Amino acid sequence: MAKKKIIKRKRVVQEVMEDWFEKNNKKPDFMEYETLLRFMSERGKIQPRSRSGLSAKNQRRLAAEIKRARYLALIPYIVRPE
Repeated sequence: MAKKKIIKRKRVVQEVMEDWFEKNNKKPDFMEYETLLRFMSERGKIQPRSRSGLSAKNQRRLAAEIKRARYLALIPYIVRPE
């Protein structure tokens, strides 16, 4: 059997974006749903850290607060296109 060639890919390092919550001295809060919508896609999905630019700590807090706001029906679980 012939050996498979392993191709190593170069890792791409992205620019570090500034954390929005640290910049504005705020914490994610489920009552401020306008702020939460800023970190969600048009379909209602939570944006990944690489796209939102948040720190790991604030990304976890944001996800918890978005889920809490969804549970309380402040924001929809999904948005269906018309």
